[in-house]
Amino acid sequence: MNLPLQLQTRWRSMPAREQRLALLMLAMVSLALLWWLALAPALAVLKAAPAQHRALDGQLQQMLRLQAQAKALQAQPVLSVGETRLALEAALKLLGPGAQMTAQVDRVTVTLKAVSAAALAQWLATARQNAHSAPVEAHLVRNPAGSWDGTLVLYLGGRP
Repeated sequence: MNLPLQLQTRWRSMPAREQRLALLMLAMVSLALLWWLALAPALAVLKAAPAQHRALDGQLQQMLRLQAQAKALQAQPVLSVGETRLALEAALKLLGPGAQMTAQVDRVTVTLKAVSAAALAQWLATARQNAHSAPVEAHLVRNPAGSWDGTLVLYLGGRP
């Protein structure tokens, strides 16, 4: 005897009240499955969408700011190696007496000794803005006093 035939026979032999209860249980199980498999996940995504949208908008705004900054940097004139070196030397006073600069052909090495974080951050921003240069190599260590020791190597780039 096959299974569908057995189920039909069993169903017919059940009293009407048990058939109604079985149908009610089947409907409840079906509704629960529908909720867990289809509706609940969709509602969770719908509920999380506004926060995710705000986060993505924030990321887009940050990317647009970075794009504008990159375009502004690209629009700046290209400095010669000598002009870049002079701009870095002029900005060196921001680091205080604990900084020395050594120039090679196309690189500058800045040695730091007990330079504050604020002074270092200001110098890096000035170097980027005025000298169009950024570190290509950095070996920095925070000393016990909370200031920075180490070396920064900047590529001078530009034209000869």
